[in-house]
Amino acid sequence: MSATTTDPQIEIVNPADGRAVGTVPNVGRAEVERIVGDVRAAQPAWEALGAKGRSTWLAKFRDWLLDHADEIADVLQSETGKPRAEARIEAPMMADLINYYNSNGAKFLADEPVGAHGLMTIQKKMLKVFRPYPVVGIITPWNFPLVMPLIDGIPALMAGAAVLIKPSEVTPLTAQLIERGWTDIGAPPILRIVTGLGATGEAVVDAVDYVQFTGSTPTGRKIAQACAGQLKPYSLELGGKDPAIVLADADVDRAVNGVTWGGLMNSGQVCISVERVYVEAPIYDEFVAKLARKVGSLRQGADDRSFAHDVGALATTDQQTIVDGQVTSAIAAGARAVTGGKQGVTGTFYEPTVLVNVDHSMACMREETFGPTIPVMKVADEAEAIRLANDSPFGLSATVWTSDIKRGMAVARQIEAGAVNINDAFINLFEFGLPHGGWKDSGVGARLGGAQGVRKYCRVQSITAPRIPTLHAEPLWYPYSPTKMKAVGGLLRMLVARDLGRILGRTNDKDNA
Repeated sequence: MSATTTDPQIEIVNPADGRAVGTVPNVGRAEVERIVGDVRAAQPAWEALGAKGRSTWLAKFRDWLLDHADEIADVLQSETGKPRAEARIEAPMMADLINYYNSNGAKFLADEPVGAHGLMTIQKKMLKVFRPYPVVGIITPWNFPLVMPLIDGIPALMAGAAVLIKPSEVTPLTAQLIERGWTDIGAPPILRIVTGLGATGEAVVDAVDYVQFTGSTPTGRKIAQACAGQLKPYSLELGGKDPAIVLADADVDRAVNGVTWGGLMNSGQVCISVERVYVEAPIYDEFVAKLARKVGSLRQGADDRSFAHDVGALATTDQQTIVDGQVTSAIAAGARAVTGGKQGVTGTFYEPTVLVNVDHSMACMREETFGPTIPVMKVADEAEAIRLANDSPFGLSATVWTSDIKRGMAVARQIEAGAVNINDAFINLFEFGLPHGGWKDSGVGARLGGAQGVRKYCRVQSITAPRIPTLHAEPLWYPYSPTKMKAVGGLLRMLVARDLGRILGRTNDKDNA
């Protein structure tokens, strides 16, 4: 991808071999505004369908995703260089997410009764009503071209919003399949895709009513500033530098297998990838030796449909440069690659790499890598591991490895991150009832999380209505008079005071005489 801001088309290439695989339009501001106008006009009818009506269309879209899973995986591989196994899992995972919101959406969006606090409102029926933002804009990165648009798009659609997705300019071809599938099933025209560079994303931010962004922390800050200037709500999932703590009582083999997959799945290009590992001294040597063997045994290369490889290419040459720079600078500062440590001979491949002799002076331990590296640091004890895990501006996710679950829970509660998995990696993302959000520089807000995952795309409206026939005027209404206000004041005192003297008006307040 080498387009400039003014180019009308963007060329998409396969990072594994540099082969051109398609082009997409670089959509301008006027076209973004026109499309937002179209979906905004169609949104009221979509909202009026209700949760059950919307679930009917989402179920049809689920079936389309499953019926076209191989085609989706083909396109995913063509623009990401993923192994077949990782490309093939995205469509079923999103089908599962649709099932979750179809099963629970009506309950999550139902009017919520509110009980009376006191006599003032005891005769009222009170409700919290969830009304969608008309148009939700979703701006996504390139690491999961189907999951990232839909993990937020599906709950937004269930909420009753229209959705405009702006995918990464690196991997827009899969996102185009989303719009094609929605159109193929004959669904209402409230889901659109716009492709383009940064200016397209800026236009989306300005045109929609709610912004969901996943990407880098610097870009997230700019979006937050733009939204704040427009008093527009937003949610940001940003960068991470996720730690793994391996305690001396851990099942070393499970920890090695989990850290390997957690660090290298999707070539390490996962927001919650394991990016730094702290191992207690008694098992450090054993852990490193087994980790090096495991990582060194992985098969790297470009897949067709054969499931022949474990680790694929990086998405861009820029990402390859970042990874190589971190590894090279770490080695120059005294680190050692016990396996890997070099760029591949073709495309954007980078060898799965384990680094030792690392410390927090090195970029590989401080800055987000988003690549297939696992730096491992020896620590004296649990306390040092927790301190180092928290010594980061990021706080997205973490893992703890121990045979003592009670101890693991205690450690988890001390880690400054939005999610902690004990003896597992990524598993929280497969339970849609759990929120997924970052602390510190890793973001604002969260996705998923049961009811909150769909309600975040709603404005909450309070409605009160009388339960019984009403008077022509309420006691607090005009006109005021000494007699009426003395009676009202006495009643209010009875309601709010908590001792007999004050209920009876026995105070030192001379104005109360």
